[in-house]
Order: sequence, then structure tokens, then C-alpha cells
Amino acid sequence: MNNTMAQFYVAKQRVTTQQRLTVTIEELDPFGQGVARHKGKTLFVAGALPGEQAEIVLTEDKRQFARAKVTRLISRSPARVTPRCPHYDRCGGCQQQHADVALQQQSKAQALSRMLSQAASQSVAVDEVIAGQPWGYRRRARLGLQWQNKAQRLQMGFRQEASNDLVDIQHCPVLVPELEALLVPLHQCLSDLRAVRRLGHVELVLADNGPLMILRHLDALHTDDREKLEQFSHKHQLMLFLDAGDENLTALSESMPFYHSHQLKLTFNPQDFIQVNDGVNQQMVAKAIAWLDLQPEDRVLDLFCGMGNFTLPVGIFVQNVVGVEGIAALVRQAAYNADLNNLKNVSFFQHNLEEEVSRQPWATQGFNKVLLDPARAGAAGVMAHVVKLAPERVVYVSCNPTTLARDSQILLSAGYQLERVAMLDMFPHTRHLESMVLFRKT
Repeated sequence: MNNTMAQFYVAKQRVTTQQRLTVTIEELDPFGQGVARHKGKTLFVAGALPGEQAEIVLTEDKRQFARAKVTRLISRSPARVTPRCPHYDRCGGCQQQHADVALQQQSKAQALSRMLSQAASQSVAVDEVIAGQPWGYRRRARLGLQWQNKAQRLQMGFRQEASNDLVDIQHCPVLVPELEALLVPLHQCLSDLRAVRRLGHVELVLADNGPLMILRHLDALHTDDREKLEQFSHKHQLMLFLDAGDENLTALSESMPFYHSHQLKLTFNPQDFIQVNDGVNQQMVAKAIAWLDLQPEDRVLDLFCGMGNFTLPVGIFVQNVVGVEGIAALVRQAAYNADLNNLKNVSFFQHNLEEEVSRQPWATQGFNKVLLDPARAGAAGVMAHVVKLAPERVVYVSCNPTTLARDSQILLSAGYQLERVAMLDMFPHTRHLESMVLFRKT
């Protein structure tokens, strides 16, 4: 018995001994990890860049691949830059601040090209990269709030990588400057509240008519706290909303937020999904309009339309456009904005697009052009219906190259040609890879 245990213990010890290897990094994967090969196995090395030679230790060893971290850089890539954010080594928000923007874009475009080429069984090139400002681009952020009993202070920040622990944030160079400037005074304001131990999170959004803040609080707020929050909102000229966890927000200001797109005024509820990167979003909508080659007689279907980010601008150019979205609140907001902008040729329907669509009232109408902008899960449920509509052009906007590649195969096997591919640099310095593809009927 003892002997067996001793052997087991020795074996276990041998497995966990951290093996040091020296490797040369060959490429960057789409998530910002360096990729190396050792004895036929792929190694993913956090923080290492292509061309660098590094001494590493394995942190996880699987049959197909291993993960590793750098213990010493032997040579440095010319694309290596000093991260701009003081919280970068701990905060889980960004993964690529140590690589220059050109390398980030190049590695994401290569990954997109590789995945689409596999799906199409032919070489697919990325035609263009659509990018905006690499810093100060995020117009929305959600910050966690946690009372630390031991330190007797409020933590406010983003989560660490693969952890629920918060990293206190005083700076965030990817946030728009108007929101970054609020971080320190906001932390001070929240720390002074009686309810400081019973706060959930805070959301900051920059609308075209100014910043707004949503505070999630776990108990009813004392009058003193409300007054302090209102004073803060007046001082910093922001729209203030309180979230007690029920259906409705309490608005402590008269204004409703809005942003502009293609000369349209789009109002939104503070918790509605809006694209985080306004600069890239404006270019993306313009590109979709150009790729669809819109004509006055066109009938366009926009699936997963949200609050009409594409649908409403498309409505300016065509005879008729129908937007379909699963979330009722977004459909209501979209319809309100169509009315507000006097777009009589735009209509919206609510439907869960993962379910059968053929019996839906909108599904029987004829459409000659289709746009899709699904969530990460992709659009598997509607691809067969899109093919049945036989549109001349399909523009697919994607936030997940894996599901884009899968859904592309359905269009390709139905005789569509993959005509143009753009990588959208919607989230510089992060692992997110967004893209858009134009398919044409041959």
C-alpha cells in the first residue's frame, strides 16, 4: 500500500515539474497569444509576439496543444510596444496592448482569412480593414462594484482575466475621454454613499447628447444618497438612471440619450444594446449600404436588426425594408425611431430567429437583398430561409468567425459567391474579431 502511494506521489510530482523550453514564436492567434511549435505540438504562449525567441514554462499540457507563459524574452519583436494602460497586466479587458496596432490588425485579418478559406475550400483574402481610433473608442463600459470588508473600501473596476476578482480602475485608455474622466470622481462619489456596501455595478455610456450613468443598487436608496447622486450628475452634466433590479429604470433626468447615424437621430434606452465603437459602426453601416448596392426599388430584409442600426439608414435608399429582432424592447425602440425619422417604408417584427421562420408574416414577402448581424451563436436557424428567398446579395456582419465560417458554407453550397471580406477593428487591443462578408448569387 505504502509503496503504491509512494510511486503515485513520485509520478504526480514528475508531471507537475515545470519544464522550461526555448521556442521561437511563429504567429499571433486571433486572441493575441503567440503560437509556437515544439515536437509537433502547438504551444499558445501568452504575451509573446511573432519572431520573438522566448524561454517559457508550460501552464497547461493537453494531448493536442499546450499553454505556456514567458519567463524570459531572449529577443524582442519590433512590433512590441509598451502597454498604455497601467492596469494592463492585471485587468482582463484588453489582451493585445503589448502589440502595435498594425500587427493586431494583420493577425486578426490572417485568422479570418484562414477560417473562411477552410469553409470555402478555396483561398479567401481579406480585402480591407475597417478601423477607427485605436484609443479612446469605447462609448460604453460596465464596471463592477464590490465592498472589501478587510480594507474597508469600495472596489470599482473590470474583472481580472479568468476570474471574478475586480481590478480597481483609475484609467482606461480605450474608453472615450469623457467617460475615462469620470472614473476617479465617480469612485469618490459612490464611496461616500450610505449604500456603499450594497451596490451591484455601474454602467457608463456616452450618447451624442452627453454621458449617462446607470447605477445598480441592491436596496432602496436613502434620500441622502439620491441627493449626492443628483449633485454628481449635475456637476458632471450626465443623465442619471437608477436600477433597483426590477423591469424599469428610475430616470433622475429629463433627457433621453440618442446618437446620429446617416443624418438620422436614433434614440435608445440606457440599457439597450448599441455598438460600442461609434467610429467603426458609422463606417460599417456605410460599407453595408455600399455592398448591398441599394436601389430605389429594392426590398431588403435585416435579420437580428437590434434597434435598427442598419435597418433605419437602409430605409433612406429603398422602397421597403423589414427588420426582425428577438428582443421586444429593441423592436419597440426601432419602431419608435422609424416614426421619429418619418421613415414610413420601414417596419419591424419580433421573432426568435433560432426558431422556425417560414410561417412568420414577414417571411412570405419577397426580398431581393438580405443583411444579417447575429450574436456570437450565428444564424444557423435562418440560413435555409435566406437561401429560399434567393436574394441577389447577402451581407453578413459577424462577431464570431467560427459561426460565420459555418453559416457561409450554406450560402456557398447554394451557389452564392463570397465576393468581399472586411475585418472590422471594432475592439482594438482585445481578442474580439469582427468582420463583414458580401455574398452574391451567381
